[in-house]
Amino acid sequence: MMTSRRLLKTVAVGTISLGTLASLRANEYDLGAIGIVRLSRAAVTVFIIGSYYKNELYNSKLNKKSPEYKQLKSHVHQYGAEKLLELCCANKGVYIKVGQHIGALDYLLPKEYVNTMKVLHSSAPQSSFHDVLTVIKEDFKQDAYEIFKSIEPAPLGTASLAQVHKAILKDGSLVAVKIQHRSVKSNSYVDIKTMSALVKLTSWVFPDFKFDWLVDETKKNIPQELNFTREGENAEKVRKLFKNYHWLKIPKIFWEYSTQRVLTMEFVEGSQVNDLQYLHLHKINPTEVSSKLGRLYSHMIFISGFVHSDPHPGNILVRKNNSEAEIILLDHGLYANLSNEFRWEYSKLWLAILNGDRVAMREHCTKLGVGDMYGLLACMVSGRTWDTIVSGIQKTKFTPNEREVFQQEIPNLLPQISLVLENVNRQMLLILKTNDLMRGIEHTLKTQARMSSFMEMSKSCIRSVYGEKKKSCTNNLSRWKVSLAEQWALTRLSLYYMFLGMIHFDIHKSIESLWTNDYYPF
Repeated sequence: MMTSRRLLKTVAVGTISLGTLASLRANEYDLGAIGIVRLSRAAVTVFIIGSYYKNELYNSKLNKKSPEYKQLKSHVHQYGAEKLLELCCANKGVYIKVGQHIGALDYLLPKEYVNTMKVLHSSAPQSSFHDVLTVIKEDFKQDAYEIFKSIEPAPLGTASLAQVHKAILKDGSLVAVKIQHRSVKSNSYVDIKTMSALVKLTSWVFPDFKFDWLVDETKKNIPQELNFTREGENAEKVRKLFKNYHWLKIPKIFWEYSTQRVLTMEFVEGSQVNDLQYLHLHKINPTEVSSKLGRLYSHMIFISGFVHSDPHPGNILVRKNNSEAEIILLDHGLYANLSNEFRWEYSKLWLAILNGDRVAMREHCTKLGVGDMYGLLACMVSGRTWDTIVSGIQKTKFTPNEREVFQQEIPNLLPQISLVLENVNRQMLLILKTNDLMRGIEHTLKTQARMSSFMEMSKSCIRSVYGEKKKSCTNNLSRWKVSLAEQWALTRLSLYYMFLGMIHFDIHKSIESLWTNDYYPF
């Protein structure tokens, strides 16, 4: 006989699913048999995961501080992650995108979920070549081979919403053609509705966890990413913004062979930025690569406010151009457009973190929506422990031990992290994702202990803060004074980092008390 608790869960799943169906009908959207299957598959998966957590973990009588409980929790997380991965691969489309987002939150979610979902960054399910040719014919009203001299059946890479094929145009130009998965757009509306309902169910089963922010971001971002015309425009905009970055390559767009679902670009050779074997073979210095990425993304975030927000390794290639490393930036479908006000506040927050200034951290975190949890947001933003932040992250090199402690303690803070993500300024969400992806690249390149990335970021923060001051200047004299102060701040910064490099400054402090309630500021 079914227990009352299980009965309540079943009724909740059914009620929410029926509510979703009614909402879809009310919007005059034909859900269809495929939509019902996708929705049911998702509801069942959430029910299975929730039941497993309840039965195996939450009903466990083990001491929560014991090694056995931690081992059990890791096992349950891994089970949930694998079930979620199965759902993403089965439903594809938007589900793959959400899974990739989870795989990017390296410091914000249990490592079992992050590591399991990371496979979706490079191994998303692919569409058949027949579907690829069909999409081209539907959009151009002519056969693919009337447009292209040839097109390779096997994709170069497959992502959540599209896949890329190598092709040759009639004039002999070698191109990369990005073709949207045929059914992804028609399924996206149903998927987002379904996820919204399932998040409500998850919040009911796990009241400490709030994931509405993830659904809200998906609702906002998916329509942008499904419009390849917009992606092409983003690529051209970023090429103009960074035209002075001679080592940055943005592939040219062939507009006459592009639509909202097909994007034809210049084909560019290169290997993924995290391919250490390729870097070694071509004598490319990983520190140079890391430093250039740090300079590029610091400028995007703190200066231009136009941020490429999907920098996973599959979207960043590198190659040797003459005697230096050239960065190739791909997939321009998702960009964060940061307001000046947010950009200035975020710059000030980073300077406060770099200076270990708790008062300033609280002030700027308050303006970003989470003042009471300023310590946690500072750790999420920097990817460093609170002990390191207080000691001075500019003085303390990143160590494997610090990373291990961070990841071990993350599961204990998930409710607080969830609360931060629910309340923080919405513009912060893509920045956190971008930060984590960049840190993942640095970790693979083994350049996290270097100070070059902090140097680039510090420079950009200073330029952003003084840029705000210049906007409020009323005359040339005041503007000249601010410019002089900015140059002095940048000079002092350069001297400081030079001094650190000369004496090999390396402080290693104990972090045993990092996560104790009486030390942590929330």
